[in-house]
Order: sequence, then structure tokens, then C-alpha cells
Amino acid sequence: MTTFDLKQHLQRLVTVHAVSGSEAPMRAVLREEWQGLVDAFDSDGLGSLIGIKRNTRQVEQPYRILLSAHMDEIGMVVSNMVDGFLQVQRIGGTDARILPSQRVWVHGREGLLGIVATKPPHLLKEEERKNYPLLEDLLIDVGFSAEETAQRVRIGDTVTLDAPPLDMGSRFVSKSLDNRAGIATLTTCLHLLHNLHHAWDVYAVANVQEESVGEYLGAVTSTNHIAPDLAIVVDVTFANQHGAHGNDNYELGEAVPISYGPNFHLKLFDEMQATAHALEMKTVVDVLTGQSGTDAWGIQVAREGVPCALLNVPIRNMHSPIETADLRDIERVGRLMAHFIANLDSTFLNRIGWTTHHD
Repeated sequence: MTTFDLKQHLQRLVTVHAVSGSEAPMRAVLREEWQGLVDAFDSDGLGSLIGIKRNTRQVEQPYRILLSAHMDEIGMVVSNMVDGFLQVQRIGGTDARILPSQRVWVHGREGLLGIVATKPPHLLKEEERKNYPLLEDLLIDVGFSAEETAQRVRIGDTVTLDAPPLDMGSRFVSKSLDNRAGIATLTTCLHLLHNLHHAWDVYAVANVQEESVGEYLGAVTSTNHIAPDLAIVVDVTFANQHGAHGNDNYELGEAVPISYGPNFHLKLFDEMQATAHALEMKTVVDVLTGQSGTDAWGIQVAREGVPCALLNVPIRNMHSPIETADLRDIERVGRLMAHFIANLDSTFLNRIGWTTHHD
């Protein structure tokens, strides 16, 4: 097996354009990236990609662990054309504040580079100067006449940011790190498992449609399809930055935030902490008192209920073209998952079961 270059892998992932509901390009690339790391591929009816790595201890009826990260990204969709310019609506949490003057890709009959047009500042009315423009006030210019634009673009075509990744040493800057960073932790884990024996079958899942509707559709359908005994979800959380400090924000490159709250299995949280401690890996408790805003919300209550944990990768500037992560955080999460899986045995579910007596 070739040496794994995390930065190179992440660079390939973030350059793929795949908004919620249009994940086919990401699915194709990830199949190539996971080839040789898994024993088989599968998919559910919504299009989530499932990589299956069979246990290496010749267990005939092994338990199943699901590793979940969503592969879709936020974006926009063409909703109207005005004199050759494109009006758009958001897919997911696209922030209109960061759009003016940005370069975008319009995924029409052919890929078109466009710019988000804004009114020149000296033409703004006094009231307009006091507010950020709304999304409906912005237009995308693809450089063609109205007739030529209509020939190349259709209502319903998707639009994504054109934001090539920026290498800043251990820091990595790009669009769509939410949640390609999570996907990269799964890839890291699969590489490490190549040299670790494990008694459980591993189902690495790149889920669709996490960003778009808030119902975590891919997570629900893939979990129902796999019927796992246990699940670990990886998503991004908020890193400390100017204007964002406190208990809900975490330092880049310092520790793995492990979520704690009713969305997660509390004994599984303890086991994850114990694995990190054995690895001399620093963690921090990410307290979430309700809806986690991640695929864990759907997975936890799929079927008859799935014990679920959430690991987080801190990023700055979330839902922007300059999301910033630390490669060390991605590597740590992947390593934590791999060693946790290697330690799983046939008694684990009994140890964390609600019907088991615990002092």
C-alpha cells in the first residue's frame, strides 16, 4: 500500500464540487481514493457511498461499526435569469454576506466561471450602505448575452464557490472543509486499519444530503441499509477565532473535541475517552444539550436505535470559501477511530448496554 499523503488527499477532496443532492462527482472521486482500502463498495437508495472493510480476525458473524461523514457541501441553485444575469437560491447554509465579488462555478450544460455582481459603492443609496445585500439582491455574471446565457444555463443548475485550496503549513484553507475534513478522517482511519487487526466489520460511509434540508437524509437511509451495531460520526465544529471564543469553540491543532449529551451514547463516550487516554491523545468535552446539527441526530434513532459517538474537527470561518483546519486534528481523529476499532471485541456491546448493571 502506498504512503498516505493527507494533505494531497484533502486537496483532491475540496476541489470537487458536490452540493447537497448533486454528490455524484464526489462519489466518483471517493471511490478512487478508497480503492484498495476497502474490500467492497455499496450504496443506499439516496446515493451515499459505503466502503466495507471486513474484519481481519476471521470472525464468521461479526458486529458492524458505522463510520459516518457527509460528503455534500453548501452552494446555490439557479432560480431565474434577468437580462443574462443569474438569480440564485441557497442550498444549505450559504451566507450571502461573503458572496459579493466572489468567483463561482455555474454547473450548466458546460462548466462556466462567473462572478457575483454587486452595485458599485458610489451608486448605493444611504440605507443600502448600512446593510449587507440579501441573496435575492445578488446576480451572477457569466460574461454572455442574455441569449447566449440561456443556451448554456438552465433553471435548476447548481452553483458553487471557486476557491482553490491554500497551503499554510499544518493549516489548510479551502471551501467545503465542512465536511471534506470529516471524509479525510475516514480515509486516514482506513489507511491505519491496514496495519491493525480488528474483529468487527467496518462500514465507512460518505453520506449525502446533510447540508440541504436539516433532516440528515443520507445518514438515516444509509444506517437503515447497513444496520450497524455502533456508529461514530465525524463532522466539523467551531475553532477559536476573532469574535468566536468560549466553551463552544476549540483551538486548532490542540485536542479532539468529543461530544457529550443526549444525542450520544454516554458509555460509548467514556470508551472513546479511554481510548484517547491510552494513546496519550488530548481531548476536550464538547457539551451539546440537544440537537447536534450533525448526522448523529438521524443515526441515533434509526432502526431500533444505534449507540452513537461524535468526533469533531475544529475549523475557522465555517460556511465560507476560506474554511481553515489543522491537518493534525484530522490525523488525530482518524487515528483515534482506528485504534478504537482495533480494540472492539465480542463483549463490547454488553459492556455499554443499557440493560447491563454498572456500578
